[in-house]
Amino acid sequence: MADRLTVGVAARLSRYLQVLTQARKMGKMRISSQEIAEYTNINATQIRRDLSAFGKFGKRGVGYNIDSLLGEIRKILRTQGQHNIALVGAGRLGQAIASSPIFAEHGINIAAVFDTDPEKVGRPIGHVAVSEYAQLNESVHDKNIIVGVLAVPAAAAQKAADDLVGCGVKIIFNYSEALLETPADVTVHTSNPAVELLYALYFHLT
Repeated sequence: MADRLTVGVAARLSRYLQVLTQARKMGKMRISSQEIAEYTNINATQIRRDLSAFGKFGKRGVGYNIDSLLGEIRKILRTQGQHNIALVGAGRLGQAIASSPIFAEHGINIAAVFDTDPEKVGRPIGHVAVSEYAQLNESVHDKNIIVGVLAVPAAAAQKAADDLVGCGVKIIFNYSEALLETPADVTVHTSNPAVELLYALYFHLT
């Protein structure tokens, strides 16, 4: 296996991981490449090609053992163990993110939540209490936080990103509409549901 996956392969494996996790929650023990294809809109041949590049996981006519394949994909994506993240923003979006069980299912722990609004500080969201924004630097180091998630207005996003970078965070997940400027060694992932919906509509309507 190559040391580093291509962007395309990593993106597809992440989608397989999502389907497998949900299938296991539904009580399924095995799944076929065709079933994965139906949930991801990725060609079944491509799915088999992706998985066979890392080993022999399935059997023709039987499919894949979900627990086994989940473990293997997590190894490939290097997502085993627990990863601590910091959530900046305790508004409605931040509360929804912190309360979602999806992160814990994949070994992602929201270790700290920060906000500049004194009325939100101390209130519990998810399994943690909101901390003062001034504690960001200390918490990032004390809690071994490796990812920052921005759930703040666009106008506040760049400063929050700058502060996370200043604390040593190298991965930022941006839920705002801001175009962030960060050093070359910092990875920024931006999530915009409207843009993703337009992308889906384009392929459905054309």
